[in-house]
Amino acid sequence: MASLLQSRTPSLSFSSSLCSTPVIRPSAFLLKPRSGSRIPVVRAKIREIFMPALSSTMTEGKIVSWIKSEGDVLSKGESVVVVESDKADMDVETFYDGILAAIVVNEGETAPVGTAIGILAETEDEISEAKAKATSQSSSAPAPSAPNVEESSPAPKVDAPSPAVAAAPAPTSAPSTPGKVVATPYAKKLAKQHKVDIGKLVGTGPFGRITPEDVEKAAGITPAPKSNVAVPPAPAASAAPAAVPPKAPASFPEIPGSTVVPFTTMQAAVSKNMVESLSVPTFRVGYPIATDALDALYEKVKPKGVTMTALLAKAAAMALAQHPVVNTTCKDGKSFTYNSSINIAVAVAINGGLITPVLQDADKLDLYLLSQKWKELVEKARAKQLQPNEYNSGTFTLSNLGMFGVDRFDAILPPGQGAIMAVGASKPTVIADKDGFFSVKNKMLVNVTADHRIIYGADLAAFLQTFSKIIENPESLTM
Repeated sequence: MASLLQSRTPSLSFSSSLCSTPVIRPSAFLLKPRSGSRIPVVRAKIREIFMPALSSTMTEGKIVSWIKSEGDVLSKGESVVVVESDKADMDVETFYDGILAAIVVNEGETAPVGTAIGILAETEDEISEAKAKATSQSSSAPAPSAPNVEESSPAPKVDAPSPAVAAAPAPTSAPSTPGKVVATPYAKKLAKQHKVDIGKLVGTGPFGRITPEDVEKAAGITPAPKSNVAVPPAPAASAAPAAVPPKAPASFPEIPGSTVVPFTTMQAAVSKNMVESLSVPTFRVGYPIATDALDALYEKVKPKGVTMTALLAKAAAMALAQHPVVNTTCKDGKSFTYNSSINIAVAVAINGGLITPVLQDADKLDLYLLSQKWKELVEKARAKQLQPNEYNSGTFTLSNLGMFGVDRFDAILPPGQGAIMAVGASKPTVIADKDGFFSVKNKMLVNVTADHRIIYGADLAAFLQTFSKIIENPESLTM
């Protein structure tokens, strides 16, 4: 588990500026001390508690709860705080003994990775100094934004008289939290046209939303002559014609009474990954598979705790073992990696997001152990207790909506993987054999989305043929 507590000490193990003890020059250790005198031992007595990076994609974390309170004595290895990453809630331990002198980031608040969220003092003598340090950090946090407001205010002088600009600081006196600007589309369009930093405005609309009137006030435009607002788009379009097409959605009207809800940490991570996936050239292949034999096997093993998800994951892992190219990964666009393990990630919908617990080495586990492992992962996922290696180590993803009656769908390729399989519901289908006789069999349609830089159509077709044979003759799944 990651540790938050770090000592900001130089390479010679001297204390940082957080310690009031004077720093001794390194050369002092080369001098022979006078008799009876002792060389002072310098130790860092105040340490900052940092927001950790709990996953490779985490850029900020949210404090779910502080397990310890200010003034509590901490022991090495003891849990201090619960942090919500982009995928799970994790207890974070300390590597040091000490006293939690001050909490800088309170419960429910977020902080970027690497920033201080608390202060740890070694003894009671340093508590007051640690609290002063925490106070200075809290007070200095908004300080840099003040010069930015003054620097940004002259910009609107290009489009508005200078006397009106003097009134601009009124709506910009309390900048909003970075990354969480909520504004109407038209307000964003106006802000771009008049060169107003929308991140420094305080909205007067519902839930703090920034309205066009807020932008006009910051730009020094009087609200009365609304006709003047429509005039600037012409020069703006000529100055930067390439920026006009992306702003087309700004013309959509706002629905009265609507509520803007910011993304949770997990939703923001999912959104980021989905946008990142758009940069990968993908293609899709569908394949119908008869499931009568699989359905019969499922009825036999279901009382033993085996789930359909485990059956499909096991079948996919066995097929991947025969077609390793479908289990490859391309991360830099210049090379690809043959993964040594077959780790099947399975998409699971949970409250407030989506996560993909990973069945590691699925091809090597028997069906019953795989089912038990899957149940444990689902329980941990819904409790937001998955460890990073339990959700970010997948090499192939399986998404199953068949239990909802969905007969077919396409899945978006997760970043860092070569392929994802979308499984639809098994439904009765009329089939004609080679002699022209009709029969009814259960069939499901699977669609695979693959990275076309490393997986080609023939590769995917061969993989699906193997997967189909395993499903239609599932005896090997229980071996």
